[in-house]
Order: sequence, then C-alpha cells, then structure tokens
Amino acid sequence: MARKKIAKKTRPGKTVRPAEKKPRAAKARSVSKEDWEARAREREDARSKPEETAADSPEQMVAKPGRSANPERKLPAGVFPRGTVRRPRLKGAHIRRVGIVFAGGPAPGANAVISAAAISFLDTSREVIGFTSGYRHLERYHPVTCRLQMGEHYRLFRARDVSGMRNTQGILIGTSRANPGADIRGPGDLNNARRTQRLQNCYAALVDLGIDALISIGGDDTLKTANFLYEYQKRLPRGAKRIHIVHLPKTIDNDYKGIDFTFGYFTAVDFLAKEMKNLRADAEASDRYFIAQAMGRKAGWLSYGVGIAGEANMIFSVEDIEEEMLFDDEIIDENGARRTERRLRLEALVERITDLVIWREEREGKTFGTVVLAEGLAELLPEKLIRGVDKDEHGHISIGKIDLGHIVAKLVEAEYTRRTGKKRKVTGLQIGYESRCAVPHAFDVMLGSQLGIGAFRALVEENLDGHMVSVSGQLDLRFVPFRNLVNPKTLRTEVRYIQPGSDFHRLARFLESKTEVARA
Repeated sequence: MARKKIAKKTRPGKTVRPAEKKPRAAKARSVSKEDWEARAREREDARSKPEETAADSPEQMVAKPGRSANPERKLPAGVFPRGTVRRPRLKGAHIRRVGIVFAGGPAPGANAVISAAAISFLDTSREVIGFTSGYRHLERYHPVTCRLQMGEHYRLFRARDVSGMRNTQGILIGTSRANPGADIRGPGDLNNARRTQRLQNCYAALVDLGIDALISIGGDDTLKTANFLYEYQKRLPRGAKRIHIVHLPKTIDNDYKGIDFTFGYFTAVDFLAKEMKNLRADAEASDRYFIAQAMGRKAGWLSYGVGIAGEANMIFSVEDIEEEMLFDDEIIDENGARRTERRLRLEALVERITDLVIWREEREGKTFGTVVLAEGLAELLPEKLIRGVDKDEHGHISIGKIDLGHIVAKLVEAEYTRRTGKKRKVTGLQIGYESRCAVPHAFDVMLGSQLGIGAFRALVEENLDGHMVSVSGQLDLRFVPFRNLVNPKTLRTEVRYIQPGSDFHRLARFLESKTEVARA
C-alpha cells in the first residue's frame, strides 16, 4: 500500500519552499607524479621563504624583545618570541666547491677570515680549496706543462685544518703580490688575448679544479684583480662555465672605500702605539726626538691611529699637505718622456717639525718627543730622492727602501742647529712590518670572522657575483657591487683618505702639541 505524504505543518502566513537538491561532489581527478612533485616543491619553497614585509631595516624586520604573539604571555626584556629568526632561502645551492685566495701583505686576523669562511662551507657539505702563495701558481697554470698539484699549489681543507685557528698568527695559505692583471690598462685590454693571458690561466686553473666560486681576500690591488676576473668572464663565449667572484677587504692601512674599518687595522694600531710609547720613554730618558715612518702607503689612517694612541707630539700625513708646501718637479719616465708633477717641498715639512722641537723646548721646557709620518709621503718626495727605487708587481715604489724617517731626521737636526746654534739628537726609523702578523685583537677576530661568514652568505644565501663583503654598525653585513668600488673607465680602485677637518682628523689636532699657535 502506497504511503501517503504527510504535509508539513507551518505557522500561518509562512510559505514552505521545496527542498533544494545538493550538488553532486565533483569526481576526483587523478594527479600525475610530476604535478604532485611540483606542488610539493612549491609547499617547501613557501615554508622556507621569509614572510614579505615592507620593512627595510633589520630593526623593523625583527620583533621587539619582550613582545609575544600572544599578548597574554609577556616575555622578559631581551627575550624574543619564537619565529623571530627566519630560515634564509638558499639561492646558490649550485655552488659546491669553493676556492680561497689571499693576496698582498699580511694582516692580523687573516686566519679568522679563512677559518670562518672555510667552516661555513664545510658545515654544509661543500668542498673548500685554499690556494697557496696568492695568485702566483694560478697565473702560471698550463693544462699540460704546469698543472696545479694538491699539497704544493693548493690545500683541500678539512674541518680539523681550520677549526680553532681564528686567533692564530700568520696566514694559513700564505700570500704573494703576484698580479695576473698587470698588463690590463683599461677596459679595452680585456678583449686582448695577449694582455689577458694570465687572467685566462687563472680561469682555466679554476675550471680544471671544478671551482664554482672564488673568495678573494686582499687590499685594493687584490680587489682590482678580482674585478678583472669578474669582467673577463663577461666576455667568454655563451655557455662557458661562470665562476662567481666575491671579495673580502683586507689592509692594515684602512684606506678602503666601501667599509669603515678593515680587519687587522686595530691590531696594528695597538701594536705600533705600544712601540711609540716605548720610543717616547726612550726619548725622554736619552733627551732626543724619534721620527717614525709608519706604514699606510696612500692615506694616513694607520699613522693617525698610531700617533693618537701612542701619544705622539705630531702626526703628519698626505692629507696634511698644504698647497704652498708643493712645487713643480720634472719627471722623466722609463721611456725618456718628460712631464711635470706636483711634489712635496721637503724643506716645508722639515720646518714644521723643527718648529715643534723649538716650541716644546721654549714653551714647555721639554727636549724630547716623538713624531709619526705616514709612509705615503715618500711617493711625493722630489724625483731626485726616489728615482731608481724598485717597484712591486702592482707598480708601487718600494717605500721601505727610501727610509723617509731617517732622511727627515737628519734634515731636522741640521735645521735645528742652524736656527738655534745648538745640537739636538733626532733619530729616524720605520715601523709597521712587525705588526702585520701580530696576535689579532679581539675586534679583528670578530670582524674577520663576520667577513668570512659573509662570503658564504653572499654566495650561497644570496647567489651574488662581483660583490665585496662589507660590514657596518654592529657588524651588520652589506654586499657592495664591484661597480661601486672600481672606476669603470680606468678599472682602478679609489683610495679612501682622511677628510681634512673631519672629526677624526681634528681629534689628532686637539691632542698633539699646538705649534701652530707659536707660528700665528
């Protein structure tokens, strides 16, 4: 018997709508293995990718201490909530074998840089090769007659080779001033096979050893070489292997553009300042003056640091030369061509120092003292004093062979006697070499370590090429493109001088003897 449909009771005035049919569920589509793997990769990328934010500064990107995502759970001051540190997304996973080369003069903290860089790559199962003696063996490479041999020309680092080495002296892989770009005079030479032969040798050696990236450590000349290798590879045929290049700045001279302080500078200042204080005590005991020629080549950063910390009575660098202290000198180059250059009138410098000696004797009753001269002054001496002096592989005269301190000391002795009729013992000497492999200062160890880690982060985290690693503030890393550091027309680096009248420059003027008052 058919069941009767019972009408649903409703309230008066209410209309009952017929029941709507529910849509049928869509039939599940089959997913291919390729689609499934692609989706899995997308999910993994999403997990590793940091959250996008409009903040530009590290302070804006990090949560404030003591603030929790859950307002009911207040954290102690200085404690950051979970998730503050984000896992970086690795962009340079293809870099599996890295080379390290150290070139130019030694600097305290060198092993901190090498060790930190090597460990960061080794800890991520990558291989690290250290090339010995700078570019010397790389530029001589030949695939048949001069292949590189492990143990003789390079080292394959293991963790035990670089662990516990950050505070050690010297350089784990040695150094040299070999210059593969010595024949390059401008951008056009990079297209000349003969002039780029040594760069080609370096490139071929790196390819032969399977190097994916090269970490260059050195001064401004080494930065120039790193940029040569970077620019040279731009001109290779399409499809040729490209080796990433990053550079870590090194010099006790601290005259680097793109970074505030270079590793080794503070150690050298500290070491040499103690030497100046010893000389000051000697000067007082023996009733004499010492004139010390301090390293620093172009700029006065090292001489100023040593003079300030070592309590010298006078500091004089290239930045202190006034226009009236210069004269036009005729220069004859190796080809016999003549030209005129502005050079330092040595008598003007001697007069300044003699004024100091007489002023201290008459105003303060002191017959002793110390003077620090920047060695870069030697390059501005009259041609007759520096003609024939040897030059290094980068074209710089060998300043150590000039002995500026001794030359000036003898002239000051003579000028003092001429003006006073009395004698005063003045001794000249050179300082600097003894500081280059000193036990590194704690700050230089930290700075060097951060630069070494910065090489890993530049290459593996950021996949950068043609950049210098730098720091600012509380050792915050920055990556500076080579194009911001090298003149594109000359391919030369620019020296960072002390700005006359700057606070650092005026600091020295406040602390040294005020002989300018007597002259006024």
